Amino acid sequence: MVKLHVPRWAWVLTGSGHFFAESFALVRQLEHCDVFVSKAANEVLRMYKLKLDFPETTRVLHDKTASAIPVGEFYHGVYHTVVVAPASSNTVAKCVWGISDTLATNVFAQAGKCRVPIIVFACDTAPELETMAPHGLVKVYPRRIDLENTERLKGFERTRVVESLTDLNAAVQQRRAELSGHG
Repeated sequence: MVKLHVPRWAWVLTGSGHFFAESFALVRQLEHCDVFVSKAANEVLRMYKLKLDFPETTRVLHDKTASAIPVGEFYHGVYHTVVVAPASSNTVAKCVWGISDTLATNVFAQAGKCRVPIIVFACDTAPELETMAPHGLVKVYPRRIDLENTERLKGFERTRVVESLTDLNAAVQQRRAELSGHG
């Protein structure tokens, strides 16, 4: 059995297809990462015909338990950073209001309770967006409540909300630099 390298990245996939495939490219750049795949993310994977093909140092943890058993590792210092990308409006709303009833929201809650820094790539960040759906580009008009929840999340401790793929990449690179002592 291979010894698990700790601390690790925790990358959470939710039910948002917004830059879903592009987020995979960032995961592939990270050594020692656990990818938490929510039930909704599993559905999006099928819709977009995507595979979870990551480096061998990446563990993939699927949402298979009601109590999200894998989140217990936060209490043992297994994770140094959580990335929720892309984050659906449902996940953002639940995180903002303290609901932790999915793998994604449980990871967010436990990271907060264990003071692990979090980067969230929220999908609803502007009144009008273009995003890639399974059959091509579509226009999306987030509701006011979705935009308000994204703003509320920005006020959470140790939580950085990013609004574009470029910002997500910059936040991940900045965190990598901090971890290597160059930040």
